[in-house]
Amino acid sequence: MTAQAPAATSRTAAPGAAEVDAFIDALWLEDGLSPNTLAAYRRDLLLYAAWLHAEHGLALPQTQEHHLQAYFAARAAGKATSANRRLTVFKRYFRWALREQLLQADPTLRLLTARQPLRVPKTLSEAQVEALLAAPDTDTPLGLRDRAMLELMYASGLRVSELVTLRTFNVGLAEGVLRVLGKGSKERLVPFGQEAADWLTRYLADGRPALLGQRQTEDLFITSAGRKPGTAMSRVMFWNLVKRYAREAGVHAPLSPHTLRHAFATHLLNHGADLRAVQMLLGHADISTTTIYTHVA
Repeated sequence: MTAQAPAATSRTAAPGAAEVDAFIDALWLEDGLSPNTLAAYRRDLLLYAAWLHAEHGLALPQTQEHHLQAYFAARAAGKATSANRRLTVFKRYFRWALREQLLQADPTLRLLTARQPLRVPKTLSEAQVEALLAAPDTDTPLGLRDRAMLELMYASGLRVSELVTLRTFNVGLAEGVLRVLGKGSKERLVPFGQEAADWLTRYLADGRPALLGQRQTEDLFITSAGRKPGTAMSRVMFWNLVKRYAREAGVHAPLSPHTLRHAFATHLLNHGADLRAVQMLLGHADISTTTIYTHVA
């Protein structure tokens, strides 16, 4: 395995570690999953392997369906989302182990995911969004930056991670289009409206040069303070800005870093947008993820 493999820094002699690390290597090479995802997969599998060894004196390839049922039953008090994540990891691992001839049958074949309650995203009314967007002081470079960020997120429905990693060359002001690198390194083109374009134009002309000073960077939204002024905003910084401006605007509704993304999708559907079109704009791989917005629209 190459030196960059995510699991390489934490190899141990824990039960099942060799099989799990071989599986993680395969995922890293074949699927290009993020280091955080791979670390979570590894942790779930090693916890199960340790339980299997402690409770039954067995190795991972000796797993039977009833072992998994007992393991899940022992953790039944947890959230359905956590149980389903673990089951997804186990299914992937045992399918791989079967292909590698480490076992003769897949013990997860008949295991079903747990039912999850419908989680409807919290969103804002159009009046609340307008108040939030108007909160920054646009007579200052920072206010111009923040207004442009908020307007662009509401106009495009970007994820926070997509917004803060935009580069100047990703923005087509004349066309009103963003070139966005989303989840799984999938690229998509996302349109935005004239209001967002106007604020972006003002920010690029007046706000960004003042924040940048003599520094050079292609990051679109940049900081003005800290150890590295003139570098890209972070997700945490953006989330803190949203909370601050919501307080200043008197918006007391439940908030999340993706509040404006949720509002974008909900308000589009309220105004008759096609569900498939909203799916494409949001970058959802599965339309069932987008369908949840119909419960708040």
